[in-house]
Amino acid sequence: MEGLSYLFLLLGVFSIQGSSENLEENLALKGTAVQSSTFYTSEATKAIDGIRYSPSGTPHPDETYTYCSITSNQLNPWWRLDLLDYYDIYNVTITYRGDCCLEQTTGVEIRIGNSLLNNGNNNPRCAVTSLVPVGSTVSFSCGGMEGRYVNMYIPNIQAYLTLCEVEVYGTDSCEDFI
Repeated sequence: MEGLSYLFLLLGVFSIQGSSENLEENLALKGTAVQSSTFYTSEATKAIDGIRYSPSGTPHPDETYTYCSITSNQLNPWWRLDLLDYYDIYNVTITYRGDCCLEQTTGVEIRIGNSLLNNGNNNPRCAVTSLVPVGSTVSFSCGGMEGRYVNMYIPNIQAYLTLCEVEVYGTDSCEDFI
């Protein structure tokens, strides 16, 4: 029995060490991104390029298009990250545009799951963004929600959706080991 307790202790320590190491890695950098439409040259991948930069008061608007993902002005805009594997997601961090347009990042639903039904926008909701200062970087706790897809979705209104950087932190899902 003593040997069995020692084995459980070793497994527990390994699990904790593995979890804390993985929470430091931005999983979004390994994934692929798509969005419902693209404004100008602001494609979905710009929100997962590893550059936590939000243009602020720039004299040239092209700088925002260079660093941020922006959808066209449309009904129900969405952005989706495919992590290419299943994870337990603990935190999603978003960097917002710094030059204007708070309405483009307010009321965004963060959804996490494994379904592509309705482009992934029907997956369970982790959080809804609220009004924050322009150029802010804000983290949302998702408590280990399991999923392959992370969506940003503004339901039931006509809007642009702007994301300058999206970071996702979590651990390998137990589903991988079953």
